[in-house]
Amino acid sequence: MYASFFLSRKWAAWAYPGIALIVGGTIYQVQVNVRINEWFGGFYDLVQKALAEPGAVQLSEFFGFLATFGQIAGIYIVVAVLLGFFTKHWIFRWRTAMNNYYMERWQRLRHIEGAAQRVQEDTRLFANYMESIGSGLLDAVLTLFAFLPILWVLSREVTELPWIGAVDHSLIYVAVLFALFGTVVLAAVGIKLPGLEFRNQRVEAAYRKELVYGEDHAERADLPTANELFGNVRRNYFRLFLHYMYFDIAKWSYLQFGVLVPYIALAPTIVAGAITLGVMQQIIRAFGQVETSFQFLVRSWTLIVELISVYKRLRAFEAALREKEMAVSASRG
Repeated sequence: MYASFFLSRKWAAWAYPGIALIVGGTIYQVQVNVRINEWFGGFYDLVQKALAEPGAVQLSEFFGFLATFGQIAGIYIVVAVLLGFFTKHWIFRWRTAMNNYYMERWQRLRHIEGAAQRVQEDTRLFANYMESIGSGLLDAVLTLFAFLPILWVLSREVTELPWIGAVDHSLIYVAVLFALFGTVVLAAVGIKLPGLEFRNQRVEAAYRKELVYGEDHAERADLPTANELFGNVRRNYFRLFLHYMYFDIAKWSYLQFGVLVPYIALAPTIVAGAITLGVMQQIIRAFGQVETSFQFLVRSWTLIVELISVYKRLRAFEAALREKEMAVSASRG
């Protein structure tokens, strides 16, 4: 899965420069996001001034702020589109390296159960999940490094938490503790999902294989056998649906309540009138960026579960390949 791309001279020109370009592009996106956060602070202060003092803000000044946002957002869109385009190409090269590695050993692999599915389907899924999760994780980490100092500075304006009292830089602790709580709870609630996803692929593969045999052999894929195999598929899916139901209850309850957390933390400060509307918006946006970064595992848990399942299947596949290669070497020796 990894050596075929990252330890291959053939793919070295793609593997490491590609990572550097993706990291650099993501860093730039995060910096643009920081500029947008600063813009919101100034814009909402302007709105507050306009609403408090009629005529204090000129229409040209208001539209000037909007035009500035358009320029910043335009740059962000261009970078995001180009970076996304390159990342998809980079990930597909990784999939190509895996595919070539397996196909060069196809004569040894083709007798392994589900070999065709591992080479075609699982390499595709592995590439897709690595693109989504890898890009998301990189963005979360870089966003965290960019916005933690901002939230640290802005937290000076928040001198008190409800029901707790005075806490220095309190919003940092609120964001970290709330994200950690959600990660632990959802990891515990969804602990059975990777195993069920892994088993799901096995029962699907068994059913699909019998149907493929039935295309060429009339005695295969008879109704009782097909019903039995599909019954295994149905039972596993029903178990998945059940476990995903209570996982989704926990996940969406946590995320919806999370919308209120910064407002709850800011309640004493807002009521005391200690900050402006612009500063409040900056704090809430920075808090949201930090909180979302810490919540990466929570928000990506479903994809992570599926990636773990694919990884386990490919790892077992490669283990079977190594056993065959060792057996061939032993017979030649």
